[in-house]
Amino acid sequence: MNKKIQLQDLGSKDYKSTWEYQEDLFKDIVDLKIKNRREELDLETPNYLLFVEHPHVYTLGKSGDLENLLLNEKQLEAKGATFYKINRGGDITYHGPGQIVGYPILDLENFFTDIHKYLRFLEGSIILTLEEYGLKCGRSEGETGVWLDVGTPFARKICALGVRASRWVTMHGFALNVNVDLGYFDNIIPCGIRGKGVTSLQVELGVEKVDEDEVKAKIVKYLTQLFEAEFI
Repeated sequence: MNKKIQLQDLGSKDYKSTWEYQEDLFKDIVDLKIKNRREELDLETPNYLLFVEHPHVYTLGKSGDLENLLLNEKQLEAKGATFYKINRGGDITYHGPGQIVGYPILDLENFFTDIHKYLRFLEGSIILTLEEYGLKCGRSEGETGVWLDVGTPFARKICALGVRASRWVTMHGFALNVNVDLGYFDNIIPCGIRGKGVTSLQVELGVEKVDEDEVKAKIVKYLTQLFEAEFI
């Protein structure tokens, strides 16, 4: 059981090439698990957490509704944005500069075999991180992600989640709005949820810019605690 997680900060990287990189790491872990079972081996499977910032891009989950994208191809091009339909859960979301995207590629058999617990731990790491900035956040029943003012007319989402898992190996992950241009969310119905807003850490704190490296360090601290993991 390997509880070490290799941390890789990819900086600013194109969505498609990052997705392909995720798929390669994911496949390597799954293939190793298959080999272990077939050959009765006990080789350790690796775990990864990728931090990345994407250029403007909209992604639609496998169960999502294309009508939640409010732009056509020419309008996307004018916005300098791309669009991909992908194999995670969830509906449509936006990634762009000023947003911390985290892709945990974990063999959950190294930790626990419970997808719901996994999602709650990802949300929990963000909730605890934002508490350090004085923000009281929580979960919205029936909706993944992290929210402010849950259960009120002012409910707004600050972090989206969407994952894929096979043979207890995960990919995709979370997107935390830190210094992001929230105007790009006006071009979609975020996560297919109507009537609720989207916010960022920068907006909530009323500051010019939040230190994103500081935020990443706090997320890692709480993932370490919740998963009882060691980051390397």
